[in-house]
Amino acid sequence: MKPFRISVPTRDLDDLRERLARTRLAPALSDDWTHGTPPAYLAELVEHWRTKFDWARAERRLNELPQFTAAVQGSDLHFVRAEGVGPEPLPLLFSHGWPGSFWEVSKIIGPLTDPAAHGGDPADAFTVVAPSLPGYGFSAHPGTPGISPAAIAERFHTLMTDVLGYSRYGAQGGDWGAVITACLGRDHGDQLAGIHVNMMAARPVVGEHSAPLTEAEQAYLDNSSKWRDQETGYIGIQSTKPSTLGAGLSDSPAGLAAWIVEKFRTWSDCDGDVESVFSKDELLTNISLYWLTNTIASSTRLYYEAFRDPSTPMMSPGYIDTPTGFASFPKEISRPPREWVARAYNLQRYTELPRGGHFAALEQPAALVTEIREFFRPLR
Repeated sequence: MKPFRISVPTRDLDDLRERLARTRLAPALSDDWTHGTPPAYLAELVEHWRTKFDWARAERRLNELPQFTAAVQGSDLHFVRAEGVGPEPLPLLFSHGWPGSFWEVSKIIGPLTDPAAHGGDPADAFTVVAPSLPGYGFSAHPGTPGISPAAIAERFHTLMTDVLGYSRYGAQGGDWGAVITACLGRDHGDQLAGIHVNMMAARPVVGEHSAPLTEAEQAYLDNSSKWRDQETGYIGIQSTKPSTLGAGLSDSPAGLAAWIVEKFRTWSDCDGDVESVFSKDELLTNISLYWLTNTIASSTRLYYEAFRDPSTPMMSPGYIDTPTGFASFPKEISRPPREWVARAYNLQRYTELPRGGHFAALEQPAALVTEIREFFRPLR
């Protein structure tokens, strides 16, 4: 295990600015987001990235997080680890998803590790470990097939147990991080204090011998079907031809920005105004992490692998017996009712929050911290 600091070469930043200056926008067919990121907003975001966004400042802030790398199963994993300040901090693995990054932990890591400094009880302290997924950010992709959520869960479990030496820990995640967390609960429940997710990641067994669907469950399935029809084009290409998409997004920072910012707008609780929740600088910090590490292609490869691995929780119905907490944010893309979650998990806590969306740790950090503390308190 080695300490790590981000240090992007000046030549890479110069290249980025030159590419941004040569941006060729598509003709505007509409001025709203009906067809995706509109050229007018993209032009505004690209110009801010080129002339106002300060990567050096963002890099300094990112480097305030204590970062490390370690060789795990033959390739380097990048991760944040911050020690808890309290009598018995519980190790907590925080797993991000796509199109996020380890940066998502930045607003919750302080209250989780040092609750007393944020008006909380030191008995609720966690030692937080937040890896970059393989092929994301500063974590290398092994370059081999089969790096699915279940495979990543195995690598993260190795990180927590063999590298960091924890015999027992908790896990939390959203998006692919929720799927990875579900895999950990399923495959390593004997070493997990509990798992907490803010997106539905497991698929319950539903058939002629199970209880009939409730009205709320049927409404959830109907809404999910509508969402699949309208919002899953990205899944179609990322799960079938990620390299083709990656060729374009790895060469065009404007294309990359358009691809990612549309998800932050659609999936967040922003009432159509993405900058009411995320500033341009926040959006560009995350987008820059993808661009400057050239990892958009390897990040989307996870979709290809996930849908070809029968052990992926969404592909293989089952029940996860590890104690589970679910934080249900109103604009989450997969937000099932309590009874549906209870079919798939040993559900100990289910909370419906008044605000927030898919990027809970960034959108509603205080609410997510409260949910994590409350869920794990009786499981320590």
